[in-house]
Amino acid sequence: MPEEIVAKHGLQAIQRVFKQAKAQKRAAFIPYYPVGYPDYETSVEVLAALAEAGADIIEVGVPFSDPLADGPTIQAATQIALQQGTTPRMCIKAIETIRQRNIQTPVMLMGYANPFMAYGYKHLTSDAQHVGIDGLVIPDMPADEVDTLQTLVEAADLGFVHFVAPTSSSERIRLSAEKARGYIYLVSVTGVTGERQTIATELRQYIASIRLVTQKPIAVGFGISTPEQAAEVGAIADGVIVGSALVKSAEKGVQAVYQLAKSLRDALNAS
Repeated sequence: MPEEIVAKHGLQAIQRVFKQAKAQKRAAFIPYYPVGYPDYETSVEVLAALAEAGADIIEVGVPFSDPLADGPTIQAATQIALQQGTTPRMCIKAIETIRQRNIQTPVMLMGYANPFMAYGYKHLTSDAQHVGIDGLVIPDMPADEVDTLQTLVEAADLGFVHFVAPTSSSERIRLSAEKARGYIYLVSVTGVTGERQTIATELRQYIASIRLVTQKPIAVGFGISTPEQAAEVGAIADGVIVGSALVKSAEKGVQAVYQLAKSLRDALNAS
């Protein structure tokens, strides 16, 4: 395994991102994009474009046939990716490809527990370390069921994002915060994305409740689709996660993704 890749990537790379963003008085910009949409080659170009647009961390999606936590845009995109035969191994290969282009933006491999289980946790963490993946994001794996993977992730010095939601109990928040490596993913309350002022008030309260138990960075993923929304959330969170809007923009080509990503990233400078 190349020593320079291990040295550059992993948990410390994620921690550096949030430290630098905090020093610049802004939130980190964390775009999500699935490998294989609209096809494999284009998705690799999109990942490169996201890095060029100023992404602080890129969440690279592994398509899965039963994506319970995803909205219709991402579900449709990942179904297309699966129809074209996109596998977890191809997703890892896509990240290896951008690393070979000397793109060093931290990358989180994001997917559901099932494909990762089938891949084998030991192989997953080993391959992640080898190609320069910085950590894992698994939305359907509760913090109290991840001991085997947590041990392997820690041994490989990778990040491991845990989720909390407005409905999470204080015990769930404490457990997720304790096990999170890199940042905590706060998912939004559903059905109120139009009520921006209400969301901002509630979001402050959720973040404050998490801050009672941890100082780890909190990134919010919530149907954020415009620079204005990114700036609003970025003013109160440590990271802003955008997925569906970027995936939707890919219908117009790689340049459209780049332009939206850049506008979202630039908005955080002013938040």
